[in-house]
Amino acid sequence: MSLGSLLPAPTQPVWDLDEERAKVRVQSSSVVVASPTAPPYGQRRGWVPRSLEDFGDGGAFPEIPVAQYPLNMGREGKESTSNALAVQLDAQGKIKYDVLARQGHSKEKIIYSKLTDLLPAEVVAEDDPSLERPSEDDVQETTEKTRLALERLTHTKIAAAMPVRCAERAGPAQYIRYTPSQQGAAFNSGAKQRVIRMVEAQKDPIEPPKFKINKKIPRGPPSPPAPVMHSPTRKVTVKEQKEWKIPPCISNWKNAKGYTIPLDKRLAADGRGLQQVHINENFAKLAEALYIADRKAREAVEMRAQLEKKLAQKEKEKKEEHLRQLAQKAREERAGIRTQAAATDKDEEARERDQLRYERHKDRQRERNIARAAPDKRSKLQRERERDISEQIALGLPAKNISGGEVQFDQRLFNTTKGMDSGYGDEESYNVYDKPWRESGTVGAHIYRPSRNLDKDVYGDDLDKLIKTNRFVPDKEFSGTDRTATRSGPVQYEKEGEDPFGLDKFLTQAKRASKRPKDDRDRRGEERDKRKRRE
Repeated sequence: MSLGSLLPAPTQPVWDLDEERAKVRVQSSSVVVASPTAPPYGQRRGWVPRSLEDFGDGGAFPEIPVAQYPLNMGREGKESTSNALAVQLDAQGKIKYDVLARQGHSKEKIIYSKLTDLLPAEVVAEDDPSLERPSEDDVQETTEKTRLALERLTHTKIAAAMPVRCAERAGPAQYIRYTPSQQGAAFNSGAKQRVIRMVEAQKDPIEPPKFKINKKIPRGPPSPPAPVMHSPTRKVTVKEQKEWKIPPCISNWKNAKGYTIPLDKRLAADGRGLQQVHINENFAKLAEALYIADRKAREAVEMRAQLEKKLAQKEKEKKEEHLRQLAQKAREERAGIRTQAAATDKDEEARERDQLRYERHKDRQRERNIARAAPDKRSKLQRERERDISEQIALGLPAKNISGGEVQFDQRLFNTTKGMDSGYGDEESYNVYDKPWRESGTVGAHIYRPSRNLDKDVYGDDLDKLIKTNRFVPDKEFSGTDRTATRSGPVQYEKEGEDPFGLDKFLTQAKRASKRPKDDRDRRGEERDKRKRRE
């Protein structure tokens, strides 16, 4: 027995370097690890590396002329490609099978893979916290994030569009604490941890792009539709089979397979019995309107027929009365009796003659009064009674206000320069009245030219200027119009023919016409009788 077995076990662990080395020596002697190594250099004739252990941690052997793949670098089709997915559990500890449906899709895609995805959204109460409006702080925070994101996008677009760009500012340096897996004095200079300073590499703004980034990539597939969840399969009963049995569709025009279908089934399939006959109320309105129109038309036709019948009866009575009067008149004339109608006609004619006598008597009395008042104007008034101003202008008569009591002379006798030889001209020439008599004193000159003294207050001193001003000039002239010609009187017309309206011929025929027959006189007498009856 040793002393260590008698003493109690120590409370603090004690580490001894010699004991540790002894343990390692015993383990190394008991376990022999055979590691394949390559033959030394110069003794590798006929040796070919076959496995990854032949290469060790190094690369290929250049003196061996065979295809070598150290660490399987460059080998095609030898990579271990497995589509196995790791098992994931949800909050309830159940396996998440929707990982299979999400395989190959992005995280933003919405995939419905559970029964709860198909359930309608729960209707919450009005005071539910999820329905409350966000606070002012949340609104400000969201607004600031949106503003920064939009500014980042716009700055990127503007910087890409500018011809000269400045160097982008590098981000701040990052410090990373790194603990290597291999610890020891031979590794990492004996340090257990290292601090790495990560700095973003500076980019040259003038450097052309290394990759083609303007290539349009097709958009990825959208989110798949919601799957249809089927209930588990069940056995179909005979009743369900009969209910689901759909008869064949047979046309009313074609029956290639020769099915025999009764008429009642055809009518039932046609759906005529299911249709409800509905008559629009406008049909009743139309029928009533047609009936009323027909009744009104019949009443109008009947009333028109009655009116025509009455008019015909009155016309017939009038003709009979006329014939009766003619017969009565003939009998009275034959008997020599003066009728009341004849006496009335003669009294009317006498009254007309008396009216004419009275009018002529008044005219003669007026003429005597005028002759007594102004004897020198009697003939002149008689001559110019029915003559208007246009005839006076055409005849060149002197104006009434010119005669100031002086003796009027022919102006053509004054200011003549020819003397005695004025009458010895050509026999064919007619120059006796080559100038108008008293041209300045005619009625036309005084009508178309106002007097200076009378109209001076209205026109002022610019009378000649107003006369020469063409204020009423049309925009479009008639064909053949001569604007240069001037006139001092009214418009003069030319006579086209001797009798343009045929009045002479009409008067000649009227003189040669025979006297009216007796029937015409009788008809005029009847018309006169009718007028008297109306009065």
